[in-house]
Amino acid sequence: MNIDPRIMKSLLQLQLMPSLDLNGYENVLSSTDGQNGSSMFDSLLQQYMAGGTGATSISNIPASPGLSPLEALGGGLAPMLRATGLESDVASASGTAFEAYIQDAAAKYGVDPALIKAVIHTESSYNPLAESSAGAKGLMQLMDGTARGLGVANSFDPQQNIEGGTKFLAYLMRKYEGNEQAALAAYNAGPGRVDRAGIKSDGDFGGLLHLLPSETQRYVAKVQRAKELYDGSI
Repeated sequence: MNIDPRIMKSLLQLQLMPSLDLNGYENVLSSTDGQNGSSMFDSLLQQYMAGGTGATSISNIPASPGLSPLEALGGGLAPMLRATGLESDVASASGTAFEAYIQDAAAKYGVDPALIKAVIHTESSYNPLAESSAGAKGLMQLMDGTARGLGVANSFDPQQNIEGGTKFLAYLMRKYEGNEQAALAAYNAGPGRVDRAGIKSDGDFGGLLHLLPSETQRYVAKVQRAKELYDGSI
C-alpha cells in the first residue's frame, strides 16, 4: 500500500492539532458522531485509502486494544510522525505561551516536562478555558476541591493551574515510587481507585489493568504516546 506522505502528513496534522474553539477543547476531527463511534478523521482517511488502486480498508486492519485504526496502521503514531517529519509540528502545538510555566513547574517539583506536556495535551488540548462536564477546569483539568488543596485560587489561570497540576503529579509519582503508569492512572481515576485495585507499581498495572475503568486504561496509553512525541521535541 502506497500512501503519499504529503497527504498523510496533512491528515495527521488535522488529527493532532488542538481545536481553536475556546468554547470546547475537543479536536473536531477526533470527536465521535454519536452513532457508530467512528471519527471524522477516520472517515476522511477511509475515503482517501479507498480511492487508491489496491488500497487497504481500515476495517480490514486487525484491531489493537487502545489503538485507533490509524495507529494500527503503523504500530503507533510516533513512528509515523518521525517518517513524515511531523514531530516539529507537534512541538509547535505544545503551547509556546505556556512553555515557561511548564519548565518552571518541572524544575520546582522534579517532573519530566515532556510528561507535563503530555498530560496537558491529553487533558485539555492546551485550552486554558477548558471545562469538562464534571467540572474539571483548565489545562490539566483540576476539580475545584483538588485545586483548593493544591493552592490554586483560579483554575483558569494557566500558571496557577500548571503549577498545581504538576504538584499533584509529583505527589503521585512519589506515592507510586516513580511508576509512571500507576501515577497517571491515579491522576485520572483518583489514588483511591488505583489503591483499591491493588496497583502499586507499573508491574502491578499490567496485571491489574482490567480492574480500572476503560476510560483510565485509554487515558494512560494516550498520555504515554503523547509523551513519546514530546520527548523528541524537547
